[in-house]
Amino acid sequence: MENIKESVQEYYGKELKSSADLKTNACCTNVEYPDKIKKILSQVHDEVMSKYYGCGLTIPNELEGLKVLDLGSGSGRDCYLASSLVGENGYVIGVDMTDEQLEVANRHIDYHTEKFGFKKANVEFKKGSIEALDELDIADNSLDLIISNCVINLSTDKPKVLKDCYNKLKEGGEMYFSDVYVNRRIPNELASDPVIYGECLGGALYWNDFLDFSIKAGFTDPRVVEAEAITIENPALQEKLEGYEFYSVTYRLFKIPRLEKDCEDYGQAVIYKGSMADSPNYFKMDDGHVFEKGKVHPVCGNSYLMLEQTRFKDHFEFIGSFDNHFGIFPGCGTSNPFESLHSEAPSGAASTGSSCC
Repeated sequence: MENIKESVQEYYGKELKSSADLKTNACCTNVEYPDKIKKILSQVHDEVMSKYYGCGLTIPNELEGLKVLDLGSGSGRDCYLASSLVGENGYVIGVDMTDEQLEVANRHIDYHTEKFGFKKANVEFKKGSIEALDELDIADNSLDLIISNCVINLSTDKPKVLKDCYNKLKEGGEMYFSDVYVNRRIPNELASDPVIYGECLGGALYWNDFLDFSIKAGFTDPRVVEAEAITIENPALQEKLEGYEFYSVTYRLFKIPRLEKDCEDYGQAVIYKGSMADSPNYFKMDDGHVFEKGKVHPVCGNSYLMLEQTRFKDHFEFIGSFDNHFGIFPGCGTSNPFESLHSEAPSGAASTGSSCC
């Protein structure tokens, strides 16, 4: 395992000079950014942008004033993006283990502080392993949000990463991250290939193992926000990985101890007020839940709590309670959330989602 960690540091610190040096598109999938995000990214320093490696957009709604941690922050792109959005009353911490990437990130703190019009910096970078968050100077129950962009697959102890994240989050906090998943477990002799691992494929989690690890860490009922099939546009690696289907998936996990294993029906509903600045007409919680402004949406108990016990509370009206139980929420199932996606599917293929109510 230590050899894998050293291999990752070598790959991202010395072999890759920019995103153009990647040998597949797994770590840099195409993402259509909202106009607000594009505007902020246009202010991010060119060197930081050139060394960005990611497979999704890991910036959810309502970040003003939050304390945020970015796992595997690299050159700092997502940290600086979050820095702009949390504002001067918020704070962003980036954690990475690669000296070369941290050097780039730290070099441009003053640049972005001035660019965003802040009186003082609201971002810092720490050297450390994402498998050892408990060894860093970050208090338990202190974070509002943890983000990560195509990094957890590189970890050699994913259950530990998820457990540490759960411990660091405040109750009602959220883990919102994009990563690479696979349709079956990859054997060690294939996964440990330095290029396959460094390209975010060797460490890709079998989706069902990820769900198991998440639940054991405390994150009951993980929700898919976006899912897209990954095509490996490298003939040599395609041959080695024949039969394995890879997906870029954005998940959101909430730290709410009251969540249940299944979607249970309590006769509840919510109404979105349309009060989020970035979502005036509808709010997408996950790919099974899109709440239109002013419409009554029946929801399961878990979805109710994901809105009522989090930073989204003030943006909804809540109908019902937990006084009466009516069984499983209609349509609930536990099938593979990516079953309609295949590796040969075009970019932007429709996702199925893991939620059902």
